Amino acid sequence: MEGKCTQSGILQNSLLFRLQAECMLTFEYCTDIELLHDNIANEFENLQDRVTSDVAVFQLKDSPVLLQKHKETELKITTEGHCLDLLQYIDSEDDTRKRHQDGTGVVLNIDLLWKLTGQCAVAKGPDCAPIIHHEHRNFQLVTVYLPLDVVMAVPTSEPVSSLSALMVNGVCKQLDDMRRCLCHYHEGDKFCTPRPYHFKPHGCDYIITVVYPEGVTDKQLESTRRRLHQVLILAEDRPLFRRANAFVFPEDKDSGGYLTNTHIGLPPQGGKESKTFLVQGTYSYHHYMQDRFNDDKWGCAYRSLQTIVSWFRHQGYTDHPIPTHKDIQQALVDIGDKEVTFIGSRQWIGSMEVSYCLDHMLGVTCKILSVSSGEELASKGRELAHHFQTQGTPIMIGGGVLAHTILGVDFNDVTGDLKFLILDPHYTGPEDLKTIQDKGWCGWKGPQFWDKNAHYNMCMPQRPVEI
Repeated sequence: MEGKCTQSGILQNSLLFRLQAECMLTFEYCTDIELLHDNIANEFENLQDRVTSDVAVFQLKDSPVLLQKHKETELKITTEGHCLDLLQYIDSEDDTRKRHQDGTGVVLNIDLLWKLTGQCAVAKGPDCAPIIHHEHRNFQLVTVYLPLDVVMAVPTSEPVSSLSALMVNGVCKQLDDMRRCLCHYHEGDKFCTPRPYHFKPHGCDYIITVVYPEGVTDKQLESTRRRLHQVLILAEDRPLFRRANAFVFPEDKDSGGYLTNTHIGLPPQGGKESKTFLVQGTYSYHHYMQDRFNDDKWGCAYRSLQTIVSWFRHQGYTDHPIPTHKDIQQALVDIGDKEVTFIGSRQWIGSMEVSYCLDHMLGVTCKILSVSSGEELASKGRELAHHFQTQGTPIMIGGGVLAHTILGVDFNDVTGDLKFLILDPHYTGPEDLKTIQDKGWCGWKGPQFWDKNAHYNMCMPQRPVEI
C-alpha cells in the first residue's frame, strides 16, 4: 500500500446518511417451501408499502428536521436547498460542520418514524366497514426482527427535496436483500436474523452493504464472498467481506478499548521523489502496562506480538483472542521452545519466538530478515517497501534488549533515503492519541533510531491466501 498517513475521505464532496431502525416481520410458517416463501414475500411487500406511504417519516437525528415523501421538510428549508444546509440544524456535541469542512467526512444519522394519527395514517386503514372472515385452525406464526441499517452517500449539492425518496429507495432495497437472506438461510421453522454489514475495501471510494444471516459462520459464507469479489473485480487472495472487515462508524467505536491505527493523522515524510508504504488495514496499539498487567522493562516483544495478532483479527483472518503474556509463554512451552519454568517468568522473547507463536496460534508463517547492525537497516528500504506493498502486515523488530513494531517506510529508490514508521510498545501512559503522536510513541524515525552496535531480526508475517 502506498499512501500518506491520513484518513481518506469517503466519497469526497458527499455526505453519508445512515438510517437505523428495527422492524418486526410476522409471517405464517408452513412446510411447503414455495408457499412459505410466498408468505414471507407478502409480508415484506406489506412492509415496503408502508415505507413508501406517507406514514413513514424520516427524522434527522439531533435536529428538528423531518423529511417525508411528497412533502417539504417541516422546517423552512426550501426545496432548492442543498443537503449541506442540513448541517446547521444538527445540535451535536462534536462540531459536525467543522469536521466536514476539514475533509474528514461526516455521518448524518436518520431515525425512521411512523405516523399514528392524522389523515395519512387513517388513509392506510380500511375505507369501509371491515368484513371479518374467521377460520378456526392451528397454525404457526414466526416473528423476526429486522435490524435495518441503510447507508447512502449523497452529494452535498443534492436538493433536500430528493432525500426522502432516496431513503425510501434505500430501505426498500435492503428489505429485498433481507427477504432473500431469510428465504435462503433457514432450517425448518428456525430462521436467522438477516443483519446488514457495511464494507469499504481498500481502494474503493464507496460503501458496500452486504446482508449476512446471524448464526452462519464466515466459513459457510465463503462462496457468497467469492462471488462478491468476482462481481466487484477484487483480488481473491485476502478477506474483504468477512464480518471482521466491516467498516466501523465513529459512533460505533468502543471508546474504552484499545486505540486503533494510531499512525493516521501523522504528517507525511520525505520529499517529492520518495514513496510511503504503509501497513494495510486495521491494528490495535498494545503497549506496556495495559490490561492491568505490569510488564514494564520486559514485555515489549509480547506487546508487539499482540499488535500483530490484532491485525489478523481486524482483517478477519482469525477470531483467536489477543494472547496474554501467559498464553504466549504457554505456547512456547507447548511447542518445546521453552522449559515449563518459563511460564510466569519475566523473560524476554525475540523475533523468532514471535514467529513461532504466530505459526502455532494462527497458522501464520513469517519471514525473518536479519541485519548485523542498526546501520545496516538503512539499506533494507526495498525489502521493507515490498513487504508493505505485497503483505501489508506489521513487522516486529527486535535488537539488543528492545522490540518495536514497524508500520511502514518512506523510501526514495533513487537516493536510498529511508525513514521508518515506528509503533513503540514501551509507552506506559493512558490511551491518549495526541500524546502518543506528539511524543513520538507512534511516529517517523530515521536510521539513526537504531542501535548501530546491535544485531536486529525482523519478523515479517506473511498474509494467508484466502477470502
